[in-house]
Amino acid sequence: MKPNLKTLAVSVSIVVILIFAIALAAEVSGPPATDLKLAPDLSFSDDSSSNFPIEGKNLNDGSVANDHATVIFFGTANCWNTAREAERLVQVYPQYKDKIRFVVVDLRNPSLAQQALIGRYYHGYIPTIAVIDRDGKVLYDRAGETASERGDTSGLQKLLDSAR
Repeated sequence: MKPNLKTLAVSVSIVVILIFAIALAAEVSGPPATDLKLAPDLSFSDDSSSNFPIEGKNLNDGSVANDHATVIFFGTANCWNTAREAERLVQVYPQYKDKIRFVVVDLRNPSLAQQALIGRYYHGYIPTIAVIDRDGKVLYDRAGETASERGDTSGLQKLLDSAR
């Protein structure tokens, strides 16, 4: 059975439209992550925590703001360094939530929209923080904690202040 040219053209058109729709959905800015808080039962001294350390709303967001700065947090469960950096991020979140877009990426369960962020800003180590200013300039993109003491948010606050 030979496919007719019209059927083939329609099939190709449908595939192209689907690919375009998926790409567009990944690029469209949805609501940012909000109501960030620490997950229960986190360990800050070993890798026993099975929960991703940050809970909140709209955690599937994967867009960088074009009208203000964006901070992207990359991490996983079972990492006390990630839990400690998540604690810092959640602690400063109330101060910056109206000034900076927060994107939280669980590397074990990223959304489709977050895939491009992983490819661009994540370099294989957790936790990773990327800070992008309102003009799209990367101000910070590094793995590791932003402080050596648990609860010390001064380094993270300086980064976020420099992005506004």
